[in-house]
Amino acid sequence: MVQMQFELLFPPALARGGRRDYSDAMSSNEEFTGDGPHDESLAPRLPFPELVALTAAFMALNALAVDMMLPALGIIGTELGAAQDNDRQLIIVVYLLGNGIAQLFFGPLVDHFGRRRVLLWALGGYIVGSALSIVASSFTLLLAARAFQGVTTAATRVASIALVRDQCSGRRMAEVMSLAITIFMAAPILAPSFGQLLLIAAPWRGIFVALLLYGLVLAIWAYWRAPETLPPSARTPFNLHQVFASYKEFATTRISIGYTLSSALVFGALFGYISASEQIFIETFDLGPYFPMAFAAVAISLAGASMTNARLVGRFGMRRLAHTALLSFVIINIVHLAIVSIAGDSLVLFILFTGLSFFCLGLIGANMSSLALQPMGHIAGSAAAANGFAGTTVAGFLGGLIGRFYDGTTTPIVMGFACLGMCAFAIVLWTEKGRLFHSSEADAAAYAAGERE
Repeated sequence: MVQMQFELLFPPALARGGRRDYSDAMSSNEEFTGDGPHDESLAPRLPFPELVALTAAFMALNALAVDMMLPALGIIGTELGAAQDNDRQLIIVVYLLGNGIAQLFFGPLVDHFGRRRVLLWALGGYIVGSALSIVASSFTLLLAARAFQGVTTAATRVASIALVRDQCSGRRMAEVMSLAITIFMAAPILAPSFGQLLLIAAPWRGIFVALLLYGLVLAIWAYWRAPETLPPSARTPFNLHQVFASYKEFATTRISIGYTLSSALVFGALFGYISASEQIFIETFDLGPYFPMAFAAVAISLAGASMTNARLVGRFGMRRLAHTALLSFVIINIVHLAIVSIAGDSLVLFILFTGLSFFCLGLIGANMSSLALQPMGHIAGSAAAANGFAGTTVAGFLGGLIGRFYDGTTTPIVMGFACLGMCAFAIVLWTEKGRLFHSSEADAAAYAAGERE
């Protein structure tokens, strides 16, 4: 049994070979096939379980860098002299903005230099950013280090998603992303608790030591196992004309830009909640050291949604799941806002409604990202960059804006969820020209053939 499990994760050819010789172990299973410009039969390919695990590990870079900070925000702000209480949120916001903006630059680099090289350089930068955070002597220097750390994880996001897109597309890509998110969700669920434990055992800088060590382990794994899935013959020239042409194509493809912006809006609500969560649970609901438990109670619903999505996407399709989840998200938060306006909020109600919203987000995220990237196989790196830029930068800005309105109550957060959800639904209506809840693959094929408006 142990031998069978080992060969499932590491086929004999891979186990015997070096870190880059994958040609003898390539699967011919059609469900992994993408629609990029290169010969898929020659493209290096990870076994499905390891592809999911490695993608989840790269996703966790962001989750850990954000969520492990949450219990320490107040301590860091006090020790390093943040001017106002809400300024502690900038530790999260500048990271997200650096992450989002930088993705535009890494997209062309990933399509020009390949996936593997950019991944390894980015992981090295992540380790350096963690080290700079450890030694930061002022709040301003810490923010600069956090922004740099966000820039490096932008590269890992673009390269890892492009790597997945090289190997699978459509519903199969949504399944990979859902399973990866399911595994990765252990990070945001447990990360605040880890951060709290580290604060008990060490000063807040110990959190960045833990991030540095995680980055080092992941770098070793990627160096030894991550294949280069983009052959030299398929790489695009690095010039401004090509860069702008790729981004123009993404921005003028209705399905790509529509689902990207819609996803960005709902995740803006998520980032608003994350940036203010420490204050909400500790100050508004007076939970003190029990804050990580409340945060995990909300976040676990996102993991449950990802598992559900992985099981249902093949049966119902990405559109039907995404549209149903988005409409549910809007209704849930309108009801929550009405209750808060009339009777006020409570800890139980806030966790209940926010948890339901997170479940919807779990269905929205993977499906909308896959729909946005479906027609973009020939420029997967640039497309992933544009999707990540809009998703993270727009969401980070909106989340930071919502967080700044925190006034000691949950009203600004709930209102942000409701308003952004309604705007996202309006964008999906435009994207699909008013036709929702369908699962026809013919539409995806039409978009993939290059429908423009």
